[in-house]
Amino acid sequence: MAMRIIAGVAKGRSLSSVAGATRPTSDRAREAIFSTLTSEFGDFLGLQILDLFSGSGAMGLEALSRGASLVHCVEKDDAAAKTISTNNALVQKAQPVGVFHLFHISAQKFVDTPAQNQYHFVYIDPPYDFADSELVQVLEKLLENNFYKDGAVIAVERASKSPQPVWPVGYEPSRTKVYGQASIYYANYAKNG
Repeated sequence: MAMRIIAGVAKGRSLSSVAGATRPTSDRAREAIFSTLTSEFGDFLGLQILDLFSGSGAMGLEALSRGASLVHCVEKDDAAAKTISTNNALVQKAQPVGVFHLFHISAQKFVDTPAQNQYHFVYIDPPYDFADSELVQVLEKLLENNFYKDGAVIAVERASKSPQPVWPVGYEPSRTKVYGQASIYYANYAKNG
């Protein structure tokens, strides 16, 4: 699937996808997600973004292109991690203002230790066969280990035919959007909620 950066300093640059190993979020869904985030935050300047199960890195790199100050991508698959590095090199040529870092480990391992950074937006796009129980554990660890800034937005992508994810206590589900075979589930984090 051909992918591109939709907006920002690297707008229009084509991104590589990972052959067979991952299922990229469509440009249409990505554009809609960023439209939702723009209405939530205004713009991306100063935002810190975490992209778990990054695949090609398109979500995180889109945020970087749009002015996010910090983008962390987490991906354990070797081929996918290599693709993220290639895509990042393309985006870096446009000289984004933010800092990008790839963590070449599993999302579960990444969230299992206390957070070094807190994030305004966390995108979670595990493989569609990733068990719901494991997804709940990832969501719980993100809370437990203090990964969220107050008012953070969390989005989970799942197959449209899958059941809605179970949000642990501490999340406030806000909306669901369906894009063909993918559904995006949003929630907010409120520290005192």
